[in-house]
Amino acid sequence: MEVTQKKYLAITAQCRSLFKNKMADYGAAWRILRLPSLTDQIFIKAQRIRSLQTNKEQKIEEGQESEFIGIINYSIMALIQMEKGIAEQPDLTLQEALMLYDQKLQTIFELMIKKNHDYGEAWRDMRVSSLTDLILQKLLRVKQIEENSGKTLVSEGVDANYHDMVNYAVFALIHLEEASQK
Repeated sequence: MEVTQKKYLAITAQCRSLFKNKMADYGAAWRILRLPSLTDQIFIKAQRIRSLQTNKEQKIEEGQESEFIGIINYSIMALIQMEKGIAEQPDLTLQEALMLYDQKLQTIFELMIKKNHDYGEAWRDMRVSSLTDLILQKLLRVKQIEENSGKTLVSEGVDANYHDMVNYAVFALIHLEEASQK
């Protein structure tokens, strides 16, 4: 599990760096996005990953890695939106956004450690395609919860699904990195 934690932190540091650089380029323009819009952005990325995994021909150079990073960053943005609400105009400085990003990521990392302990790193025996399918399943669940105005009878809320999507995406990136090193 120690190896997983080190790889997890290295990958999420890459994601944070991209988030930081995009914040420097665009500011907090994403703050105007409603949750369904963020969910749809994540869905598009997951669908593209699935397409890359099943189609022989690829017309855009970017691979799965950049899409998984997008899933991670958009999921964290969604969690920030859930906490802060939607803004009419960008309202976060770079430092404020990074602080919120780090808080959300720490919560997700701690969840990963607990689940990884209880599940015995079962994700290591999974395929990247299965992790992609689980992300898509989580997205469909989130969309249904959004259609139900956020109400659930017995299920976890939207935030738990975003947490799981981040962790599945990080696991997929670990698998892809390890495969490229072989």
